[in-house]
Amino acid sequence: MAHDPKAHFEKARRELLKRDPRLATHIKKLGRHRPSFAPRDPFHALVRAVLSQQLSTKAADTIEGRVMALVGGASRLTPASLLAANPDALRAAGVSRPKISYLRDLASHVTDGRLDLHGLREKTDEEIVVAITAIKGFGRWSAEMFLMFCLHRPDVFPVGDLGIVKGVQRLTGMKTRPKPRTMLRHAEAWKPYRSIASWYLWRILEDTAD
Repeated sequence: MAHDPKAHFEKARRELLKRDPRLATHIKKLGRHRPSFAPRDPFHALVRAVLSQQLSTKAADTIEGRVMALVGGASRLTPASLLAANPDALRAAGVSRPKISYLRDLASHVTDGRLDLHGLREKTDEEIVVAITAIKGFGRWSAEMFLMFCLHRPDVFPVGDLGIVKGVQRLTGMKTRPKPRTMLRHAEAWKPYRSIASWYLWRILEDTAD
């Protein structure tokens, strides 16, 4: 993902093809299929992370659309507009009470400068995880998704993601779900392209779903 996400993806793809024969089989099968590298507004990406917790993509999309309508459209989504949104209206849009408190805490962190969204790009992956997990409702998984899909960091490996766990299991043929340390050991060969390898693991899971 790096400064030129598309160029980095192509380089990572070539390296992964050489380094891991089992992964290479799936990479070849997927052919020219690529992730989206559309730029994402950092604040919107974090709002989406909250809204999508424990929901299907379709449900999250529906609720996100309602929330955007409440604030006047995606282009008007700001910490101020989110803080000004009526909690009852957010509830009616399908946002749970805990998630409303998470959204308000996020907006407050950005408003008072505790979370400098524009300054995040200069920080290390782990510094960003620390900054984001200081917000109510944000765990390591949410921070790692932000690193991968908003900042396009190239070497993130979310061992707490169930899809990644199952993807490694399918890839390796393990009878039981692998432990994080086993996954990390297996992923050593994928450095510094573990974000791209993770994307392929998700695709493997989709391709082999019953």
